[in-house]
Amino acid sequence: MQNVRRYADIIASLEGLMWLSLAWSISLSVHMGSTEPTLASLLVIGALVVICWAHRPLRYLLGRYHIRKRRTDMWIHTLALPLLLAMFFHIMIEALLGSAWLPPKMLLFNILASAGWATYVMTLLIKFIIHGFKARTK
Repeated sequence: MQNVRRYADIIASLEGLMWLSLAWSISLSVHMGSTEPTLASLLVIGALVVICWAHRPLRYLLGRYHIRKRRTDMWIHTLALPLLLAMFFHIMIEALLGSAWLPPKMLLFNILASAGWATYVMTLLIKFIIHGFKARTK
């Protein structure tokens, strides 16, 4: 059972990293004025989705692990909270400093989403260490 949880956590972590790469590529595309980074990221994500969907053994393997709960936790850390916090911080910075210096909302979201994903991964690592320690003491 522990291996199933570990694999589900790894899959959810990699999915979060994949979505973060897409978000950062959008910011990079806006900064560069070119769509190449976003298209490259979308190409990689599309290839991963097609491989996971078309490759039968991998599809069965991923279907076997119950990753809905893990994926929901990952989405809360990388999407829901950063969106709310980015909106709040953007309003606060605009009220305090005015609109003269205002970082783009997408950049603020990317920073907060990256911090949320790092928190999610560190939480999983701490849980893994605690479960490993409990298993050794038994």
